[in-house]
Amino acid sequence: MYAPCADGVANLPFPDTADLPAYRCVFALPRRSQFAVLIPVINEGERILRQLAGMNGAQLGQDVVIADGGSTDGSMEVERLRDELGVTALLEKIGPGRLSAQLRMGMAWALARGYEGVITLDGNDKDDYRAVPEFAAKLAAGFDHLQGSRYVPGGRGVNTPLDREFAVRFLHAPLISLAAGVRYTDSTNGFRGYSRRLLLHPGVRPFRAVFSAYNLHFYLAIRAGQLGLRIAEIPVTRSYPAAGPPPSKIGGLGGKLRLLRETWCAVRGRYDPPHAEQ
Repeated sequence: MYAPCADGVANLPFPDTADLPAYRCVFALPRRSQFAVLIPVINEGERILRQLAGMNGAQLGQDVVIADGGSTDGSMEVERLRDELGVTALLEKIGPGRLSAQLRMGMAWALARGYEGVITLDGNDKDDYRAVPEFAAKLAAGFDHLQGSRYVPGGRGVNTPLDREFAVRFLHAPLISLAAGVRYTDSTNGFRGYSRRLLLHPGVRPFRAVFSAYNLHFYLAIRAGQLGLRIAEIPVTRSYPAAGPPPSKIGGLGGKLRLLRETWCAVRGRYDPPHAEQ
């Protein structure tokens, strides 16, 4: 039995519904868990299919929602996702924007469906998804912002490119930590958890159109700290291939400069809502 694939979010208690990118709910099964695992993808091919198969077999206990940015590689075949791989819902963004637009779409839909929070996970099979239950347990215990980290005890980074290792540990994480007033060690890692309270906090307002490329994750880490919400880092494993280019949508000098520019804007408070609570 399939639930109605309603995707309206007009009744949610936040003022930025009109800013959400245009999207369609391709399919949705009934909600079965307290939290949703939200996976943004675009043309991840065999990587996302391999990851979903592993997640389904691991029986992680949380609904899986795919936020597709417009894949054309055949990986988003409905019957396979729904009937074989255990996916609960497939959302397809048809409006403008990149990663942060996909996240806004998925987060808003999940809140409208009644989930108490979302756990975000990249769709390129780099992350050890077996940490999902720990994220869910922390959210259930009242934490608001959870950051997966390779650099805390129990975490592991496998074949991390040296330029990324240096940039995260000695540039990005210190800047985000300084702005947040909270120490983060792995601030570009997309394995995260967000509570309903954080996402609907009037001093946050994450559904604005200003969040389009990579900036939403950075902004939420900073605002959670500034607002005194409950934060924790969770050890995770992130593995890169031993050979070949790393699976990433941040390619080339232009992508890296955009990421740095958006990081600096988040640190400087450029994305804070008007009259933001401090």
